[in-house]
Amino acid sequence: ERYALSASLDNARHLSSLLRAVPFQDHATCFATASGLRVTVEDAKCIQANAFIQAEIFQEFSVQEESVMFRVSLSVLLDCLTIFGTSSLPGTSTALRMCYRGYGYPLMLFLEEGGVVTVCKINTQEPEELLDFDFCSTKVVNKIILQSEGLREAFAELDMTSEVLQITMSPDKPYFRLSTFGNAGSAHLDYPRDSDLMEAFHCNQTQTNRYKISLLKPSTKALALSCKVSIRTDAQGFLSLQYMIRNEDGQICFVEYYCCPDENITEAEL
Repeated sequence: ERYALSASLDNARHLSSLLRAVPFQDHATCFATASGLRVTVEDAKCIQANAFIQAEIFQEFSVQEESVMFRVSLSVLLDCLTIFGTSSLPGTSTALRMCYRGYGYPLMLFLEEGGVVTVCKINTQEPEELLDFDFCSTKVVNKIILQSEGLREAFAELDMTSEVLQITMSPDKPYFRLSTFGNAGSAHLDYPRDSDLMEAFHCNQTQTNRYKISLLKPSTKALALSCKVSIRTDAQGFLSLQYMIRNEDGQICFVEYYCCPDENITEAEL
C-alpha cells in the first residue's frame, strides 16, 4: 500500500526515550519531511518543545509528500511503543515499523519482539497551528554551549521554590549566571567563560531575563538524557535550550525547548 509516511527502527526505544523528554502535554504534532521526524508539544502559548529524529537514525524512512503532518496523543503513542515493557532483556529489542496513509487515517505501529508482533492503530487529529518563535540563528544575541552535567548540578543546587529562574549572559563578568529567589532568599550560580564545563561562549551583549520555573521544569527530562546543551537568547529575551542526546547506538538526536521571558518584571527588579 502507498503510505504518506513509512519508517522502520530496529530499536523502538530510540524513539520512546526521546519522546519521554517532551511529555508535558498529552497531544503532540508530528511533522515529517525527507530530513526526518519532528514531534512538537506546546503549552499555554509560551513554551514549545521539539524532539528531532533525523532520517538517518531510521533503518527506513520514506515521506511521499513534501511534508506530512498530523496530531496524535503522546501518552497513547508512548504506551504503544513500550507495549513489550520499557526494559528489554540484554540483546533483545523491540523492532518498530510506523505507517501513516494520510489525512484522516490512523497512525499504524507494527511492533515485533522475539517473534511476537503487535499492531497498534492510533487515531490522528487535524494538526493545530503551531507557535512560530521565529528563532533563527541570525537573530541570536548570546549563545553558550555547556556540558549537561553543569546545568544538572545547577538545577540540583538552586532553590526551586522560586517562581522564576533568572539568566544573565554577558561578555564580561559574571559571564553566565543563574539566579533564583525562593523562600530561603536569593541564590546565584556563576560559570566563568573558561570553565571546564563551557564548550563554547559567544556573548555579544549583557542580557538578564527571567523565565517561569514551571515552564522550564519539563525540560529537565531532556537535560537528564543529554550530554551537551546549547543555551541561546535573542534580542527579545526568548530562550532556546537545545539538548544533544546520544542514544544507545551512539547516534545523535536533539530536543529543543523554546520559552518566552516572564513579562511581569519591571526594570527596577532587575
